[in-house]
Amino acid sequence: HPNSPWIFNLLSHFKKIVMVRLRFAPSPTGFLHIGGLRTALFSWLFARQKQGSFIFRLEDTDRNRLVEAAESNLLKMLEWAGLDIDEGPGIGGEFGPYRQSERLEIYRDHVDRLLEQGDAYPCFCSEERLEKLKTFQRSEGLTPRYDNHCRKLQKKEVDTKIQSGEKHVIRMKIPENQETFRLNDLVRGTVAIESTQVEDQVILKSDGFPTYHLAVVVDDHLMQISHVVRGEEWLPSFPKHLLLYRYFGWEPPDFIHLPLILNEERAKLSKRHGAVSVEEFRERGYLPQALLNFIALLGWNPGDDREVLSLEEMVDEFRFERVSKSGAVFDREKLNWMNQQYLLKLPEEEYFRMIDDVIQKGDYHDQDPGKIRQAAEILKTRLVTLSDLNQKLGLFFEENPEIKDLQAIEVLKEENSKTVLKEFLQQAENLDQLTSENLGQLVKSVQKSTGIKGRGLWMPLRCAITREVSGPELPAMLDFFGGEKCLHLIRQALENPSLN
Repeated sequence: HPNSPWIFNLLSHFKKIVMVRLRFAPSPTGFLHIGGLRTALFSWLFARQKQGSFIFRLEDTDRNRLVEAAESNLLKMLEWAGLDIDEGPGIGGEFGPYRQSERLEIYRDHVDRLLEQGDAYPCFCSEERLEKLKTFQRSEGLTPRYDNHCRKLQKKEVDTKIQSGEKHVIRMKIPENQETFRLNDLVRGTVAIESTQVEDQVILKSDGFPTYHLAVVVDDHLMQISHVVRGEEWLPSFPKHLLLYRYFGWEPPDFIHLPLILNEERAKLSKRHGAVSVEEFRERGYLPQALLNFIALLGWNPGDDREVLSLEEMVDEFRFERVSKSGAVFDREKLNWMNQQYLLKLPEEEYFRMIDDVIQKGDYHDQDPGKIRQAAEILKTRLVTLSDLNQKLGLFFEENPEIKDLQAIEVLKEENSKTVLKEFLQQAENLDQLTSENLGQLVKSVQKSTGIKGRGLWMPLRCAITREVSGPELPAMLDFFGGEKCLHLIRQALENPSLN
């Protein structure tokens, strides 16, 4: 019989297996934090692996913190990262609207239901009273929390206050009898919090907008979300959410609380430690593939020692069981290394397409496109991020590029370096033309004349021509500059007063 409890439970369980639906639900309060991108990525990976749906929902009920254009920016960053959305604002779907500010009537209906059931009540306490209460509780060494003052009001008094238009909020009731709320988290296992740690939470503000706690439960249920992925900072709130699921008679989704992303001092990652928004990483020239690969490994592993994985490989290998409970350290050097790996693998035309926007923003956008392309190809193996390109193009297009590399300066100050460079210039004058083809033979001849070999022979030439200890390969520079420009750079290095 369809109404039999065991049949209902079986059907619910089967539905949960078949319908995998995950959402990314940010607030439009600023830029997309790197932690938010990881939450979106893990949700997207699981949804794609299970042939499910990935939903974008905008949680814009906190009207005081709205940032103009934040919604479009959030969507733009997800698109840049390659995380396509199945349902959301401007995309559509059968479970909309997908902006919470457009769902106020839905929330009000559910609040009315809680009021009728006796699971919520109006609270008329002023901000002044609540602040005084918190101050007193702190002075007594108590945890600041609401004292349930309005929960004790009689219905007649409540009706009178409402009819007179007195400003109020709606709070949900926490059971008076102490109980333990338990959550079976897919990462952390069983998590338990006592009801004594939870206060009667505001679920509807005086402006008619719901708080996060009500809206997230109502929306996740009505949108048939099967798995909720969010940061561990929401763990203390789960009793409120489980209680709301109980009051409404709904089955909760599966929960996954991700560990924090930490800085190298193992404190919470924040802006004072460098870039933390996806926009900043994009502007600094990181590739979306590299950034996704890097943040995927912040708290997750593929089950082996692989570090460079394509999005397709991550979809195949992703398991919530492999997500760590402990915080993950954001290692910027590791990100730089990973970005280099992806840069090196970029097909030629894709590389040139990606650097075009970078070059247009730099000082050398008006140079010959063919020469820029040639320089960019030489520099490809020496870039950490795409934005490094503009800093390095000066070597190719400045008449007298400055020597800034401190190690190169020290090399060029050495007497042996001056000996090598002077002998190189003298012997080069006997050639019809200095080219990448005869460079090796010329250097051998300089070695024979000076008795200097190895690093002491090649390094002065590299530092004089490329201005760096680890600059581009000399044959490539000769092909780009031609012999006369290379000899000019060597003379300039020898004549530079700061190197003598």
